Amino acid sequence: MSSTRPRSRSWMKSSVARMVGCQWFQSGGVRSCCICPPPSKSRAGRQGALFRTCAPRRARPSVHSSDTYPIMRRLLFLLALPALHAADWPQFLGPKRDARAAADEPALPASFAREPEALWKKSAGSGFAGPVVSGGKLILFHREGGDMTTEALDARTGAVLWRSVYVTDYVDSFGFDNGPRAVPAIADGRVLTHGPEGRVTALDLATGRELWAYDTAAKAGSEQGFFGRAPSPLVIGEKVFIAAGGEIGGQPAGVIALDVKTGAPVWHCADDEAGYASPAHEGNHLLCWMRNRLWLLDAPSGRVLHSLPLRSRMDASVNAATPVPCGGGRWFVSAGYGVGANLFEITSKQELKEVWSRQDALDCHYATPVFHDGHLYGFHGRQETGMKLRCIRLSDGATAWEAPDNLPGGTLLLVKDRLLIVTEQGELWIVPATPERFEKSMSVQILRAGHRSHAAYADGVLHARDSEQLVAVPLR
Repeated sequence: MSSTRPRSRSWMKSSVARMVGCQWFQSGGVRSCCICPPPSKSRAGRQGALFRTCAPRRARPSVHSSDTYPIMRRLLFLLALPALHAADWPQFLGPKRDARAAADEPALPASFAREPEALWKKSAGSGFAGPVVSGGKLILFHREGGDMTTEALDARTGAVLWRSVYVTDYVDSFGFDNGPRAVPAIADGRVLTHGPEGRVTALDLATGRELWAYDTAAKAGSEQGFFGRAPSPLVIGEKVFIAAGGEIGGQPAGVIALDVKTGAPVWHCADDEAGYASPAHEGNHLLCWMRNRLWLLDAPSGRVLHSLPLRSRMDASVNAATPVPCGGGRWFVSAGYGVGANLFEITSKQELKEVWSRQDALDCHYATPVFHDGHLYGFHGRQETGMKLRCIRLSDGATAWEAPDNLPGGTLLLVKDRLLIVTEQGELWIVPATPERFEKSMSVQILRAGHRSHAAYADGVLHARDSEQLVAVPLR
């Protein structure tokens, strides 16, 4: 396995940065540039040129590009945004890590007079890491050539606010995409990223300046696995939790808690390899589905409360869907490769108890399902053989309905009682989250086919990406 230690490199010359009014920050071998607000029209013009230089538009125009969006409607939408209550999507799977939009997001319209069109779009590098949004800033973590790049954009316009890069030589063992997999997290004025080479980085949300970095490969022996390090960071209070799958000082470090302010390890535990599911939590209970076992941990102390074996008998298999909190201490955990669908509850003894386990109910290969009103909605089956969108009952796993379309897969999120589904074919579906029947109320092409990044939904706008571009699609 090749070394993947990051090396520092700047992304443009200092003289150019000064010309357009950028502020440089140097920390930990990483160069960041903050693009300051333009004081004049002439300066704004020069900054516009910088955006084109630093982020070339390599992607071809999509079917519904911002070039065709009526100017007046775009202006009215932008003017209305500041008056709306800010609703964020600050981490993987949203505000509460359950794929549900913020409670103060308004309901979607009952119908759309016309197909939604992109408010703005921007070229994106390689990777599967979806965007996150907080306080009007959108964070995109992607790879451009040999650079792992974190960018902050104005969520309303797509304008670049700052960029921070580090150089990596990560190469996927199976020849897939060499970009990041883990979705960033925004918390307490910081941006946390987890690169596929194992580098955890904290950046200042306002400027992009690096605050600290922790190399899980060098310091904890984290292994690359099949497809690189993929679990998204989880921030609870003063700690950021990383499923690393290593050891520190001869002691298990499957899960590592780092001080969010300094990056210093606070605790580490769990003798297991990392999988592709991300840590989840409910209160002080931290649930981590690793390569071999499902772990219940005490988040403040790192004490192992309980664990049980849960993996396929096949070595060439992955646990990728993140555990879904279903209320009352119940958790839905699912995978393909013969693992199937499983419902657990946390008992008064702080142990995981199986409620039911079923094959061929909702076997989730990659995408994490959504829980709503006693039912789960998700993609059933393996990507290679085609997936079905299903609704099942939480109480027993019985199928309520199955969509007729056979798909390569997709991702889901919930806005009030409506599912927003981005398929791997690049379509956006809007589907009522009801067990009564499957009904596709809208379908529109917003991306290119062949990508499976999770989208973000904030302030009435869906932010989604494919292998070449990031798009912002208003849905109200």
